[in-house]
Amino acid sequence: MSPKGPLPPLPPQRARFKPLELRDVPLEVIFEAPEWVVVNKPAGLLSVPGVEPWADDAASVRVKARFPHATGGLVAHRLDMATSGLMVFALSERALATLHQGFVHKRIEKRYMAVLSRDPRLSQAEGEPVTLPLRLDPHQRPLQLVDWVHGKPSQTRWRYEGPHPLGHLVSLWPVTGRTHQLRLHAAHPLGLNAPMVGDSIYHRDADLCAEGRVSVGGAERLLLHATTLTLSDPITGERLSFEAPPPFL
Repeated sequence: MSPKGPLPPLPPQRARFKPLELRDVPLEVIFEAPEWVVVNKPAGLLSVPGVEPWADDAASVRVKARFPHATGGLVAHRLDMATSGLMVFALSERALATLHQGFVHKRIEKRYMAVLSRDPRLSQAEGEPVTLPLRLDPHQRPLQLVDWVHGKPSQTRWRYEGPHPLGHLVSLWPVTGRTHQLRLHAAHPLGLNAPMVGDSIYHRDADLCAEGRVSVGGAERLLLHATTLTLSDPITGERLSFEAPPPFL
């Protein structure tokens, strides 16, 4: 089930999606090696291009343009469009193969930070992992829901970091990488029961979150950021860690 049982259809004002205009916002390169790079994706930018007319701009497109020597598929993982933060891209086929294996075998660690609308400790023992089976809601793509029969296992570790001017700050470590996993694990009553601030699809409580909308730096966004990425260099094997502070701190 979704956070409050079957979610009603999105209201028209939310269903009419208007993407942010980010073509003049540069993609920050955090680290550059001959065969791979780490970037800091802004909220509102796609990880890969979509089929809609406005969806030709994406992090992968910008990486390809900046590094025209890149070969192979580039994309080792993705972030939701609404999520900001660290992504690693391969610039060679051998780097991509190694990075894929790193994600499959959970040798690549990701830490996210988010602002929740409620104190998650009110409904969950602090630090107890959230484990819920998730699957796509075919009636409201790309929304996900909890399904104890057909859902795929998912797990998120978390830690409460303290109060935030807009809610409660937490760190999140996804053990699995399901679509919308962190957002639904936060919002669901059997998870943290504390929707993320700025989450306009899983947070339907207008009294808590101004109808799920919040502005940071003049732009409405979800307060979820991939802040730390730890991995082994796909060429040398050296263990490296990268960090990008959340823009909402």
